[in-house]
This record gives sequence, C-alpha cells and structure tokens, in this order.
Amino acid sequence: MTLTQLLEKVDYELLQGSTDIEISAIVNDSRKVKAGCVFPCIRGTAFDGHKFAAEVAAKGAAAIVAEEKVEVPEGVTLVTVPDTRVAMARMAAAWFGYPATKLKTIGITGTKGKTTTTYMVKSILESVGIRTGLIGTIETLIGDVRIPSTNTTPESLVLQEYLARMVKAGCGAVVMEVSSQALMMHRVEGICFDIGVFTNISADHIGPGEHTSFEDYMECKSRLFRMCKAGIFNGDDIHLGHILEGHTCSVLTFGLKPADDLYAENIRLVSGPGYLGTAFDVRGAAAFHVQTDIPGKFSVYNALSAIAICRHFGIEKEQICKALADVKVRGRVEMVKVSDQFTFLIDYAHNAMALESILTTLREYHPARLVCVFGCGGNRARSRRYEMGEVSGRCADLTILTSDNPRYEDPEAILDDIETGIRKTKGKYIRITDRKEAIREAIRGGRPGDVIVLAGKGHEDYQEICGKKYPMDERVLIAEVLEEEKKGI
Repeated sequence: MTLTQLLEKVDYELLQGSTDIEISAIVNDSRKVKAGCVFPCIRGTAFDGHKFAAEVAAKGAAAIVAEEKVEVPEGVTLVTVPDTRVAMARMAAAWFGYPATKLKTIGITGTKGKTTTTYMVKSILESVGIRTGLIGTIETLIGDVRIPSTNTTPESLVLQEYLARMVKAGCGAVVMEVSSQALMMHRVEGICFDIGVFTNISADHIGPGEHTSFEDYMECKSRLFRMCKAGIFNGDDIHLGHILEGHTCSVLTFGLKPADDLYAENIRLVSGPGYLGTAFDVRGAAAFHVQTDIPGKFSVYNALSAIAICRHFGIEKEQICKALADVKVRGRVEMVKVSDQFTFLIDYAHNAMALESILTTLREYHPARLVCVFGCGGNRARSRRYEMGEVSGRCADLTILTSDNPRYEDPEAILDDIETGIRKTKGKYIRITDRKEAIREAIRGGRPGDVIVLAGKGHEDYQEICGKKYPMDERVLIAEVLEEEKKGI
C-alpha cells in the first residue's frame, strides 16, 4: 500500500520526499521499526516519538509523520499533521481496509456498567446467530480466540487489526468498551459507530496522566456521540445534559422513569439457595418481563441498555429474555457455586467507590451476614487502602484482609495500612495474608444465609509479586479448597 493511500483521510502537508512510495508497515514503537515502514511520532506521558525520528529513519523507516518539522535524511519522506494520534488511527483503518465499515459497530462508554453490558449484548446477538466480536477491559473475543486485555480500548493500530480479524472470522457485529482515555487519545478515530451507548458517569480517572478535571472527563466521554449514528443514553444520570452537548446522533433514553423511552418497573431482588438475581418488567418502547442471574439494581440499567441496543437488530423479546437469563460475566458479581447454604461471589471491586457499590448492593438482599474478603495492590496510593478498609468495616459484617497484588511491597505492610482504615469503624475483621487460606476460612466459616464476596481480583488470573506474575485464579483456588476440605486435608 502506498503512503498516498494510507493518508487518504488525513489532513497533511508534505515537507520532504514523496507520498507515492510503498509502505511495509505502520510502526509507532521505535524499537520495532522495520525497513520501509511509516513511523508516526506519538507524544506520550513518558516518551515523545519526535525525539526518535532520526533514529528510526536510520533503521530504515521510509516515512515519518510528525506534528512539527524534524530532522531526517533526504531520502526519507516527512509529512506533518495537526495530530499524529488522529493520523495514526486513520492510517491504521486504511491499512486494514476499513474493517469497521464491514461490521455493525456498538461502542459503550461510561464509568460503570460497560463490561457487563458488552457481554449481555454479545449473548443476545449470538443467540440469534449474529457472530459478534467483543473488545473490553477483560479480553478481546474473536470467534473462539480469547486475547487478554492490557487496555480497555486498545491503541488504534491494534484495534483496527482486531476489527479486521473479526471480519475475517465471519463476525457481523462488534461490541466494544470505549474508555475516556481512548476517546482522549483518538484510539477510535475514524470509526463511525452504528450505535453509541452512555451507561453513567461519576468522578474517576482524574489525576496525573489521566483527566485534568471531572469536566474534562465528561467532555471526553461525550465525544462518542459525535461519532455515532444512534445514541442510547441513561436518562436517569444527572450529568446527561453535559454528555449530550454537541451530539450529532439520534437519542433514545433508558432508565427507571416513565419519562424514559425504555424503562423498568416492578424491580425485584431474587434470591435462593446459593443464588442472587434480579427481575423486572420492561415498559415504554417494549413490554415484557426479564430475569437475570446478575444481582443488584445496577444490573437493571445494564440490561435495559442491552435491550435497547438489540432492538436495533429486530431481535424478538423471547430471544432477548433467554439470553439475559443465561449471561455470565467473569469477575463481575460472578457467582461461584460453593454451598446451598450461602452465596459466594467474585467481583473486581478494587477501589473504595466500587467496593462500597458492591457491598451496598449485596446488603439489599438482607444476608444473615455480609462477608468481604479483599486486599489492596502494592505500589499504588496508600490512601486507597485506608479508604477501602473503612468502607469494608462500615458495610460488611466481617472482613477478611488478605493479599492482592503486592508487587514490590511487603504484603504485611499493605494489610497494616488497610487496618488503619478499618479501625475507624466498628467492623469485625481478621488477617490471613495467604489468599487461598483466606478463601478457605471464608468457606469454612460460611453460615446459612451468608453472602461472601471476594473483591479486588475479579477476572485476573495472576498475582503480581516483585515484578513477576504468578498464576492465581480464584476459581481454581476455590475448587482446590473444596476438594481439600472434602478429603479432610
């Protein structure tokens, strides 16, 4: 493919050389440069690609795309653009043959609910034979291929490659989480989403290297709705007006009020031996009854957004209901069968806001006791430990403090910090540093009617210690404990 073809949707100025040259690859990592490639100079928080322009040219790069004039040898093409991230995303789309135009594209943004909603949508669409790719916080799914995620939304080069692989695998649709970072860094630039979804928004991702303020965070989220044809919005979110500013899409709202286009009523929390779920009636633009195995009123919002999305595909309500009843999300209020006497769950809650949300949700089921097993990651803000300790002490009847990802810190020192927070409350707690032994204690101590939640790890299947990731899947640990208890080990 020629550089001219790659730049067909990019606003650029040619400063040196020619664009009528063959390009072997698009490479934005100076360590991976290959002969004949084009190198977009990306400004990052730690590195600035402009400083490596001469180096990559010496390694054989055929063209440099930059935001300013850089010194490169005469035989190398130099192109300047207003924003290299935008240019890279548009070049990547061209390189892979604009795969998004060959799929029904669904982008979901918001602070919470993105992950669960993507899995709900995939479950419903595939139940009627629409092969659907998924890109999100946990993983990317392309047919039978599972790729663990590094970012919620991959860098544009990787994203376009995934979309191309989905087309090749016979997918007719893709549902993806679109993070505020992805919107800020133009990772989805050049994609016109068929459907954009707003779940909710609250203060998050604000600080160095992220968003400068809550207003900046909201503005980045709102960009999705200038990049999609149809918009589906949480009509109950108090910040909806800000999200809608400048939107160019059609608008449909969901929520718990009759004023919303699609709303829920008669919400009921359903429980049984070792089971928690949610049931409600859909009203407004559709009318039917739904029950899902995902507990909590927040799951009603997620289900409503998934229903609103899938109605665009003309899916019958019977198929929607069946798919929602069967959907499971790894590490998101994930029930694990341990006993008929009490309920056992795994959840990714790894900060104070998320932990309070899950514990408050589970408290609504009126458990005999609410037990929380959690730890905190090392080499992260110590304030998070105090906050999470205080939340668990206040919201749970018993807390079992244990190790999470200690990284380069002493696990005992991390637990000391969590204790500082929990001691501000009257909550009961014990310390068991080894996570498997903490799980064993939770299972052994389970009483009829208890709800026990393992928080913090969620979908993660490793434990990070001193820079190395060791295999550790809580589902495996639970199975091992149950087998050992059965044998009396």
